[in-house]
Amino acid sequence: MRTDLYQGHDYYNLDDLLTEEHKLIRETARQWVKKEVSPIIEEAAEKCEFPRHLLPGLGEIGAFGPYIPEDYGGPGLDQISYGLIMQELERCDSGLRSTASVQSSLVMYPIWKYGSEEQKQKFLPKLATGEMMGCFGLTEPDHGSNPGGMTTNFKEDGDDVILNGAKMWISNSPFADVAVVWAKNEAGRIKGIIVERGMEGFSTPTMHGKWSLRASDTGELIFDNVRVPKTNILPGRDGLGAPLSCLDSARYGIAWGAIGAALDCYDAALRYSKERIQFDRPIGQFQLQQKKLAEMITEITKAQLLTHRLGQLRDEGRATSPQISMAKRNNVDMALTVARDARQMLGGMGITGEYPIMRHMMNLESVVTYEGTHDIHLLITGLDVTGLNAFV
Repeated sequence: MRTDLYQGHDYYNLDDLLTEEHKLIRETARQWVKKEVSPIIEEAAEKCEFPRHLLPGLGEIGAFGPYIPEDYGGPGLDQISYGLIMQELERCDSGLRSTASVQSSLVMYPIWKYGSEEQKQKFLPKLATGEMMGCFGLTEPDHGSNPGGMTTNFKEDGDDVILNGAKMWISNSPFADVAVVWAKNEAGRIKGIIVERGMEGFSTPTMHGKWSLRASDTGELIFDNVRVPKTNILPGRDGLGAPLSCLDSARYGIAWGAIGAALDCYDAALRYSKERIQFDRPIGQFQLQQKKLAEMITEITKAQLLTHRLGQLRDEGRATSPQISMAKRNNVDMALTVARDARQMLGGMGITGEYPIMRHMMNLESVVTYEGTHDIHLLITGLDVTGLNAFV
């Protein structure tokens, strides 16, 4: 069992910008991860199983809906706190952070922002503790980067609607109690619907054969004439902008989380460089190895500065969707580069489960794709700076 020796890296003294509460929140999450998750994460990844017994603990450290107000069972924290928690979770494993991200930004966020008071009171407190788990249904087998082309639909039938269609690549779906599903009504307008487990015709088959995010449960959502009460429709907002606003929150969490994965890879490579002896000296003494380490910490530091500022803008209500896209794309790309360079430094040991690097590499290949691919985020930035739409 690998001992988690991670202590953190802050080359530009960014901790000086954090409050004491921020540091306490980060330390609480870090110590919980070290005690409860690090000792079992390699085995969970090998078995391709999400350790569901961790769900109450994630609720206890505030990982589910950190920014949800206390009136609805959340901790009522700021956006920097949310980011720090996501960073500590993904420092251990992207799948762990994905579980919390989906619950927070893609399930609790839309209910909080667009749900009725009855929906908020019914679902949010239980989602905050992990007593109830949720998932988010937007991506379809034939509609990923073009979510507006979705075919999942519903028709009115008295006090209910009848929902048909399918969603794919859905984190948490195999064990979710509720799914926030985006579907088109008879007029072609996209709306959010809370679908509850046990509704007839609703199934969540698990997807198998993953080589990435193996410690996260991924599945499908199948709707075969599912009867859902109209009271489960989110009344606050409709149109494609509604699910995209949820993705903004999730992408923001990913921007922080990717830094965590990069920090863990850097930490492992730095430690190894001082311990591994070749040609009668530690490999960290060789110029090419120092070059890798220096570039890693430089890129990590740039990402930390970018994301901290984004968090400030989020707290002020001034962060734009393109700014969030830039941070998500940059930080995940950075983390992938750091992971690959760290793997090379460790040689053959880098592909073993004795070190976390190969697992991070595989996970990040999913993170660079979900919540908007690398190329799509580049086009979002391109549209923002030129005013010219490359999507049409």
